[in-house]
This record gives sequence, C-alpha cells and structure tokens, in this order.
Amino acid sequence: MRTGSEPSTARSPLRMRLWLSLWGMIWAVAGLVAFVVTGRAGWATACGVLLVVTVTDLCVVVRRMRQGPRYQPGRDVPPYEPDRGGRRGRYGR
Repeated sequence: MRTGSEPSTARSPLRMRLWLSLWGMIWAVAGLVAFVVTGRAGWATACGVLLVVTVTDLCVVVRRMRQGPRYQPGRDVPPYEPDRGGRRGRYGR
C-alpha cells in the first residue's frame, strides 16, 4: 500500500550493490586464477572481463556513497522536465 511518503522513506540499494560487487569480484578472481592454471584461455578471458565490470561497479558505488544522501548536481545539470499529467507512450510519443 502506498502512503505518499515513499521519497522520504526510500532506502538506497548502494550497500547491497557494494556487497554484491565484492562477492562478484571474489568469484571473478577465483575463476580467473582457476582457469589460467588449467589453461582455459576463453573462460579466463570471460572471468577477466567480469572482474573489470565488478571493479568498475564497485568504484561507482563507493563514489556515490561518499557523495552522501543529500547530493545535488551542480547548476550545469538541467532539471527534469516536469510531468504534465498526460498519458504518453513508452517512448514519449
């Protein structure tokens, strides 16, 4: 049931993304090492790519967590166009 206070009581999923990134990073490193040792270059490459993705996500999450909950973009970022209340299609038509 909606109460109308959702924006003020919403919780950020950043901590969950942080832990999932760490978990993925651990498994990607383990897979990378295991596949390099066994000589499977294709799977090792896949684990290496996954490792890059998880480290990138981890950096983004840490950056956003350090910005804090009250972060507002600067004046150079335009505001969202307000909702006019009309029903528009999926792609804004």
